[in-house]
Amino acid sequence: MKTATLPSIRVEPEFRTAVESLLRDTETLTEFVENAVRETVSRRRNQAEFLARGIQSLELAKRNGDYVDADVVLGKLHQRLASARNRKTSDQG
Repeated sequence: MKTATLPSIRVEPEFRTAVESLLRDTETLTEFVENAVRETVSRRRNQAEFLARGIQSLELAKRNGDYVDADVVLGKLHQRLASARNRKTSDQG
């Protein structure tokens, strides 16, 4: 398979020096950049897949009626927090 190149990027000399200071003993700057790009691609794919699964799960929950609106959940959490704070205040008093 024939390889392709990524566009070169211009950076401040200080940034290049900072990156080079982080290279491992046998690692080249090119390897570092390639690994960084690969990791970013992987992370973005994972994020997209995660969001797709979340949206699918939300739609399924709404269709099945097994869904609680976020405002309702947050309201209950705020009530629990207020109750816990009241208990703490009354315990200290």
